[in-house]
Amino acid sequence: MKLTAILLTLHILGAVVWVGGMFAAYVCLRPAAAGLDGPARLTLWRNFFAKFFIWVWVAVLLLLVTGYWMMFGTFGGFKGAPLYINLMQTLGLVMVALYVALFHGPWLKFKRAVDAKDYSTAGIQLNRIRQIIMINMPLGMLVVAIGSGGRFWG
Repeated sequence: MKLTAILLTLHILGAVVWVGGMFAAYVCLRPAAAGLDGPARLTLWRNFFAKFFIWVWVAVLLLLVTGYWMMFGTFGGFKGAPLYINLMQTLGLVMVALYVALFHGPWLKFKRAVDAKDYSTAGIQLNRIRQIIMINMPLGMLVVAIGSGGRFWG
């Protein structure tokens, strides 16, 4: 019982870091950065994502390890898990796939473009990052809603 409480706490903290970071980036930083000139705005995003994506990797690792540990330790595997757990897992894996694609595609291209002062390419890649976050953030909020309220579905 005590181990489950620790795992669940770490799982929730991982979700808060990842989903909360996407919310802060999209809803708060994006409009605040809009008033900056191109190079300053792109440099700000490059520096933000360089820090944030380290934490997203930590969060993804935490979420996967704690989630599957609880899946097998608490529910005895996929078959024993309630519907809300399987929904959360499925959507979470979609989010991880989108993040991995974002990181290894647009993010690395964006980072290299900003470092090379190729702001035209950087702007295109930043827009791709924005589009993926625009999908992943609501998915993350849905996963949080399912994870926090699913056990009360009936």
